[in-house]
Amino acid sequence: MLGLARGGTRLGMQFANLVAHVLAAAIAMAGLGFAGLRMASSHQEDEAGLVSSDLLSASEGAGARERRLADKALTAGSPILIRIFKAEFELELWMRKGDRFELFAIYPICYWSGTLGPKLHKGDKQAPEGFYAVGLNQIHRRGRWPRSLNIGYPNALDRAHARTGSLILLHGGCTSTGCFAMTNAVMAEIYALAEQALQQGQDRIPIHVFPFRMTEANFAARTSAHAEWRAFWLNLKVGYDLFEHTRVPPKVGICNKQYAVTAGDLTGGPSPPTDLAAPCAESDGGGAMPLTTAATEAAAEEADLVAKPRKAASKPRHRAAARHARKAYASRRARSAAQIETSSISGSVSGGEPLH
Repeated sequence: MLGLARGGTRLGMQFANLVAHVLAAAIAMAGLGFAGLRMASSHQEDEAGLVSSDLLSASEGAGARERRLADKALTAGSPILIRIFKAEFELELWMRKGDRFELFAIYPICYWSGTLGPKLHKGDKQAPEGFYAVGLNQIHRRGRWPRSLNIGYPNALDRAHARTGSLILLHGGCTSTGCFAMTNAVMAEIYALAEQALQQGQDRIPIHVFPFRMTEANFAARTSAHAEWRAFWLNLKVGYDLFEHTRVPPKVGICNKQYAVTAGDLTGGPSPPTDLAAPCAESDGGGAMPLTTAATEAAAEEADLVAKPRKAASKPRHRAAARHARKAYASRRARSAAQIETSSISGSVSGGEPLH
């Protein structure tokens, strides 16, 4: 997709707009209904210029990225925030500028699987929703997707609800079974900015995954069609609204199997809120638990190790192995035939029956 964009800006823009409509159609096939199709189509048309511009710019490499950063007075290595909107097929990347975060780019998501609602169990091929965080140990430099981010599913809330699964990534390409596929060129840009931010001191990158842009109108329309997720989405909306108002990532923890969300503080770090109206069962009546715990970190590292592919043998090694297998088979056949012949002769001489 992005390769075509290099051939010419006009052709790339037309192709990006075509992709936007194809993605909107995919929403309907994913079970979001024709209302979702119309909403996604109109949203893509309203922001087609911005999304297409970021899509094309991401394909132009580090030099173009530095120019875009300079245009917005942003600096690579500054803390970042990622927000994902499933229904709109969009990923936002925000960067810290002074005492607030500023939007750097909106990228189209090439593919995600499942429908609206959280991921529930391993194998359901469902993209998750919720508040996640990426540390330096969750960026992947090798494997099938060498530039990818493990978002940290399941977090402490997912575990409290017995939700299972692992290794949910932001990665390249355009296929997915629970992850978010961004295309290789777009993912290269996201990965570069994430890696620089973590290497220059950001403790964890917040990744907020929303079912849709949680405006009042969207919330009313979507919850009428998905009443089973209304309470969960209302919990997510607290974090969405706080960031929309302050442009500072909120503090998020876990309390009584819900997200505990309070206004962010750039001077106090990302620690979870402690001053809550109700005591938290997870901490024996104390403050909220963090999203990421020793258990979630260990699970992420274990999933990473399990997912590492074995090194594939080269074609010459495959051919040599095949030749050796054929020779060994022929040798065994020859020895077997000789043994049968010898046994038959011996049996005839002794008057007994041949051995088979």
